[in-house]
Amino acid sequence: MEFEENILLVDKPKGITSFDVIRVLRKKMGKKKMGHAGTLDPLASGLMIIGIDKGTKRLTEFLKLPKTYIADILLGKKTDTGDLEGKVIEEKAVGEISEEKIKEELEKFIGKHSLAVPMYSAIKVGGQPLYKRARKNDDSVAPPIKEMEVTDAKLLDIQKTDGKVVLKVEMGVTSGTYIRTLGEEFGRRLGYPATLSDLRRTTIGKYKVEDAMSLD
Repeated sequence: MEFEENILLVDKPKGITSFDVIRVLRKKMGKKKMGHAGTLDPLASGLMIIGIDKGTKRLTEFLKLPKTYIADILLGKKTDTGDLEGKVIEEKAVGEISEEKIKEELEKFIGKHSLAVPMYSAIKVGGQPLYKRARKNDDSVAPPIKEMEVTDAKLLDIQKTDGKVVLKVEMGVTSGTYIRTLGEEFGRRLGYPATLSDLRRTTIGKYKVEDAMSLD
């Protein structure tokens, strides 16, 4: 379904890369000239904006738009990737945390933060993506510090099972913000290592995932 001329909204499922989405659509639609306005990690789901033919020239319009995510932040565990795909590098038993404390910290979380981008990210340092250096265990380059902004933050749920605590949080952010980094930082503010156990992008600017097509 075309949302605008030569522009598709797609709801990416978990478990595939953003380029896999393009590959599936090329085969399904018989189109070769196609691109997307911003990647989603393989373990993330949600809204992607796809340009077809002349629509590819419009993709830069969408790159700087604000976005909304629903993130599941697992407390008590930190990985080298910032999500469950990575190797656990820190663990700590989670004690009692009140809902009031979480909401209080979330309110304080709204604003600008200078934080390191994830080592497993596509940002280039010295002409090479960081994730390629990380896979080679190259620690000669520190991840760059970037300003990330949280424009809105809301606690949706607290799940406590088998000694684990998962916070489901909706966050509005500006372009270029890494939710994996924010998840780790929010855990740190609560006194625990943290990682994302799930991530879903629900909006890009005025575009909503409810209006997106599935790949099925």
